[in-house]
Amino acid sequence: MKTMLVAPSILSADFGNLSQEIKDICQTSCDMIHIDVMDGKFVPNMTIGSVVVEAIAKVATKPLDIHLMVENNDFFVDMFKVFKPHSISFHIESEKHPHRLIQKLKTLNIKPAIALNPHSSIEDIRYLIKDLDMVLLMSVNPGFGGQKFIPSVLEKSIELKKLINKINPNCKIQVDGGVNDKNIQLLKDAKVDIVVAGSYIFKSKSPKKMVENLKI
Repeated sequence: MKTMLVAPSILSADFGNLSQEIKDICQTSCDMIHIDVMDGKFVPNMTIGSVVVEAIAKVATKPLDIHLMVENNDFFVDMFKVFKPHSISFHIESEKHPHRLIQKLKTLNIKPAIALNPHSSIEDIRYLIKDLDMVLLMSVNPGFGGQKFIPSVLEKSIELKKLINKINPNCKIQVDGGVNDKNIQLLKDAKVDIVVAGSYIFKSKSPKKMVENLKI
């Protein structure tokens, strides 16, 4: 059975010491670095732009996984493409032309992914799954770190995996929000491939140990 992939979210990192935080987390067994980008419009919070992502890209030795929580996805894709991220997720709720954006990401050699808010149906992306490398299921309402896990994502993931297996078995499921050692087995049982964890990892005394706890 495959081991869970882990993507620490820098949203919970110490931004006053970000370079060292990135270097340290890349020394763990994590698989990628998750970067949350918020514009203050799609979600009621603002985070980082190109200057910070450039600084992360310079020191990170793990692939960058960028999660856009924005209204103008094209603008941000153009902003971040120079840093050669491994993948970019955009929200289906904010994109009028998702198929076109998926194709754009592919031409940039960036793995395309779509994110779904807790209330959004997997039916919204049925006809896009064949072109995706990943689907990101939000297990909290997007915009802030440290929120409680929404259990309904487990049933959603099981249903999504059935759909993925029919259409594009190579597409992975990622879950973001409230992930910890108490629910990681439930997530694995629900066929999740990748978990994003912020507070659980970065707010601990031993981020290395926390990453290992999730790699079941």
